[in-house]
Amino acid sequence: MEQEKYAIIDIGSNTIRLVIYTRDKSGRFSESENVKAVARLRNYLAEDNTLSEQGIGVLIDTLTSFQEVTRHHQLEAIKCVATAAVRQAKNQEAIIQRVADETDFTMRILSEYEEAHYGYLAVVNSMSYKSGITVDIGGGSTELTLFEDRELVHFHSFPFGALSLKKQFIEGDTPKASELKALREFLKNQFLTLDWLKGQKMPLIGIGGSARNLAQVHQEKVDYPLSGVHEYTMERKEVEETNKWLVSMEFDDLQRVEGLSRDRADIIIPAVEVFRCLMDLIDAELFALSRKGLRDGVFYEEMTKDFEMPVFPNVIEESFYDLAIDYDINLTHAIHVTNSSLMIVRELEEEGLLELTKKDFQWVRLGSSMYNLGSYIDSESSNQHTFYLLANRTIDGLLHQERIIVALMASYKNKNLFKRNAALYEGWFSAQELDKFHTIGAVIKFAYSLNATKRDIVEDIQLKVQKEELVFSIKCREDWKPEQYQVEKQKKHLEKLLKKTITVDFHE
Repeated sequence: MEQEKYAIIDIGSNTIRLVIYTRDKSGRFSESENVKAVARLRNYLAEDNTLSEQGIGVLIDTLTSFQEVTRHHQLEAIKCVATAAVRQAKNQEAIIQRVADETDFTMRILSEYEEAHYGYLAVVNSMSYKSGITVDIGGGSTELTLFEDRELVHFHSFPFGALSLKKQFIEGDTPKASELKALREFLKNQFLTLDWLKGQKMPLIGIGGSARNLAQVHQEKVDYPLSGVHEYTMERKEVEETNKWLVSMEFDDLQRVEGLSRDRADIIIPAVEVFRCLMDLIDAELFALSRKGLRDGVFYEEMTKDFEMPVFPNVIEESFYDLAIDYDINLTHAIHVTNSSLMIVRELEEEGLLELTKKDFQWVRLGSSMYNLGSYIDSESSNQHTFYLLANRTIDGLLHQERIIVALMASYKNKNLFKRNAALYEGWFSAQELDKFHTIGAVIKFAYSLNATKRDIVEDIQLKVQKEELVFSIKCREDWKPEQYQVEKQKKHLEKLLKKTITVDFHE
């Protein structure tokens, strides 16, 4: 079957990027190609805000090279959008005409609102935050939005970005103390013009290349054990410490910093100063990175154009449905295991043997729905594959710590494997939390064995506590002997954790 493809060209002030999305077997479009060119169009804007002939030439040359790629892939659905550098150019009409005459593309210049709105759409459709403030700092503009209950409330676009701040305040490759002071004062005064910003105490969500580089630098610095930066979080003091560390370096050393793109070495400090200043003003304790940005916002709008709202009802459910399709999970079986797991934990909680929060019930649902996912790769070592896949795959709507919780539960095999998987992340959780995750993992394994033949025969589960014995009464609608054999093998894990003997009574 011929794959359906869709492309977006994002003409930014610093970089120009071509992203191709391909429809996969779940019906979802996922990124299949990502081509970047560092054009720095902002540097070709003259004092009268005319984009120079040389700058237009750089733009046309870049688009011509992208054209070779889009023609190779026989792409027809291509959106080509431009942001601040072209928006601020007085000769924008002439630039649009040149692009139309000399390339395959029709360029659309995004308004300040559209640029901010697309960033907001990217965040609410791929992250877990119901409220927050987004910042997307490009080369020539900085967009801020404030959203509450996943609805856009405020937006603003400032006509400065990492490139223009560098040009305006920093003469050399790195700032002097006096230049840094002037830059900080300028940023504070600019942000104070927004009366909806100060003291909001919301997380600051960074979008774009500079925010991504900050996250990558910090991950390398702390020897972070997970891959991926989407939904990576830093505390305010960590942003400040990383900023101080970068400011203290000579330019040659800055260019060699792990996680920092060499082409951003001269503009990373102005960008991080924007994040630091905003966190102070907002009184934000958390900086979160969204790998999804303007391009994804454009994409979400296109993909949801037939819907009433371009916002997914539930980001996590969308993500786990995609996982189920990608790894050929039997959804009926997964739902049955989830229902059995929930019945068991509720019974244990009612008897005072387990204490769960609302969030814990969510982990039970997610962990049980993904249990044994790794059998897609190899049934013999499915537990190890399950843990690795869930821990290292970007899952929209889940923070990194939450991914590990789900991975620990969904991959549960025995005490030793649980401890090995948790060892790298022990500092992330208390001993009590790990004990709880361990018990829930054993419950999920127990529930999975109750549907060993995937016939979905369990209708109800009741628990009675008799001194040192737990008696599970399992109501079934068909013969249960294959399940009974598996349950007797697996119940020992739960017995050790609950420190009680378990008897399983099957009946019709």
